[in-house]
Amino acid sequence: MKAAIFKQKGGDLEIVEVPVPEPKQGWVRIKVHSCGVCHSDNACKYGNFGNSFPRIPGHEVFGEIEKLGEGVDPNYFKIGQLVGVGWFGGNHCGKCRECLNDQWIFCKETLICGIHYDGGYAEYMVAPSDSLAFVPEGMNAEETAPLLCAGITVFNSFRNQNIKVGSLVGVQGLGGLGHLAIQFCKKMGYEVIAMSSGDQKEKLAKELGAAHYVNISKDGWIDQMKAIGSVQCILLTAPSSSIVQSSLDALGVNGKLVLLALLPEPFNANSLTLIGGNKSIVGWASGDSRDTEQTLNFANKNQVKAMIKTFPLENVNEALLKIADARFRHVVKVL
Repeated sequence: MKAAIFKQKGGDLEIVEVPVPEPKQGWVRIKVHSCGVCHSDNACKYGNFGNSFPRIPGHEVFGEIEKLGEGVDPNYFKIGQLVGVGWFGGNHCGKCRECLNDQWIFCKETLICGIHYDGGYAEYMVAPSDSLAFVPEGMNAEETAPLLCAGITVFNSFRNQNIKVGSLVGVQGLGGLGHLAIQFCKKMGYEVIAMSSGDQKEKLAKELGAAHYVNISKDGWIDQMKAIGSVQCILLTAPSSSIVQSSLDALGVNGKLVLLALLPEPFNANSLTLIGGNKSIVGWASGDSRDTEQTLNFANKNQVKAMIKTFPLENVNEALLKIADARFRHVVKVL
């Protein structure tokens, strides 16, 4: 099969011919249709997650079940079934404290797709059966792929904050995560404030479902947020350490600041702001295959769609190199 592979740490992806992998016990083989391109794939390039080399990256995989390994239930996992595999790569033990508390993603046995085993930058891949999320019929292969990481990150994190439906919610950043967050929050019944630099993104933000737009590069934007109303949650989707404190200031009483972007440096937060308004800062680690499946079902029923640019597998280096320029997600089309 054809695959894009990091042969060594720090090297570019190379298009090679490698044997089609065989699924071991409890694993399945997937015929890949598409795979989203994520910033974390660059981290794989440099071994930042402790991955070994050579490695085929890619953890936003859309495909179909092509072969079952020994012990995989053929009545549940059927040949030809459309499936997705995200950051959660399966292999949870089911016995540890985290698994028993329904936190599969924190199980020490859990693997990361495209990091601990070869991912979706290939025509075929194998994965543990518990990593698979069933995909509703009719979903577009390229538009669906980014939902398997960016989509679940914003949907699953926000729905677990227990924010009263109808509340004001801010979405900081209008990129790969932010443009999906606006859609999900709107479709879930919230009044959305899009928060970004410059005025040129206002039209798009409102087309995506935002009721308000605030230019956070202008002085007075915090007062503008407060004038709109009591903001109960802000999703921080773009990596900016400097905006943490001002976002806390913009929140209303009992407001939550949810960190979804990996900030490049430590941030400062005034304890008086937190205590004085019962405010909190929350991190959220994506979700497992069950959360992914629920993300896909919600997106399918409510027409939440990723804005994408597609590349053939042969041009995957270009897709990875220009990921910062994506509007808003790059997707490798394999099939």
